[in-house]
Amino acid sequence: MPELPRGIGGWAACLALALAIAGCAREATQLAITGEALGTTWSVKVSEPPPGLGEPQARQAVAAALAQVDALMSTYREDSELSRFNRAQSTDWLPVSPDTVAVVAEAQRIAALSQGALDVTVGPLVNLWGFGPDPIPDEVPDAAAVASARERVGYEMLAYRLQPPALRKARPDLYVDLSAIAKGYAVDRAAAALERHGATDYLVEVGGELRSRGLSPRGDGWRVAIERPIPGQRTVERVILPGDNGLATSGDYRNYFEQDGRRYSHTIDPSTGQPIAHTLASVTVVHPSATTADGLATALLVLGPERGAELSQALGLAVLMIIRSGNGFEERSSSAFAPHLSDTLE
Repeated sequence: MPELPRGIGGWAACLALALAIAGCAREATQLAITGEALGTTWSVKVSEPPPGLGEPQARQAVAAALAQVDALMSTYREDSELSRFNRAQSTDWLPVSPDTVAVVAEAQRIAALSQGALDVTVGPLVNLWGFGPDPIPDEVPDAAAVASARERVGYEMLAYRLQPPALRKARPDLYVDLSAIAKGYAVDRAAAALERHGATDYLVEVGGELRSRGLSPRGDGWRVAIERPIPGQRTVERVILPGDNGLATSGDYRNYFEQDGRRYSHTIDPSTGQPIAHTLASVTVVHPSATTADGLATALLVLGPERGAELSQALGLAVLMIIRSGNGFEERSSSAFAPHLSDTLE
């Protein structure tokens, strides 16, 4: 199994590696910085940065935004707010930050829309299959262990309130993991930090999830590359025009293990307790909120090609699916995704 990045990304960080920033600009980017946070890498590009927004200011603003999300929502840090909540053996309301409640609220909304395909309480199953903060040997757990872990899984067992911000468990051993949505939130927070400094033309990427606004250095919209979902390769499948939106990709081909000739993905279907086993290899979602795009991409990947497409059309989502077909892949996109498709690979 590939080594897991350490941080808020954990097993979910590997989902987002399906996205790679396209090296499309023919002119030098006026401000470009990179770094590491949340157990993964991040990058920022700003066209025509406003006065007072140089590399030091941009780096500090982005790093502070990402550090705050990590301090609140990491399951890899014992001192994070979420880890403290998970350790608490209580079914009373426990105060948390407004940021954490906002992410949980959006995750629970998507969970209800997807009939639990996105479930932030799925952590016990993820850990059991060896994809959590404490990796175990690559092996298939027995049915009894899966059944036991499933008893602790169910998004309905997690309640939230906005004022005063707090979370509550239905059982003391409930475990919450926001990895499937928190990177998107980190992107939104980093973008907001840049905008507070006056940036209007930028591309922010954290572990593959991203947000773009305005114009690239070449004078047109930003372009990003979606990766072909082939393990061990980094080949462009499609170039996307995200516009002034967030964009997230989830896939099943970066983080997995094999046993007895079968591949077991890190993406777990909460309804079965098993890794997904359908033909949907990756899902890309474009949405005004990178937080929402991140959560929806995971939910649609769990649902699979048919149910995922049905939900996408019902909600009017901008979605691109890459599906295994024979020895290759086929693309299926929703009608709302059409404006985001580029007809070139540049």
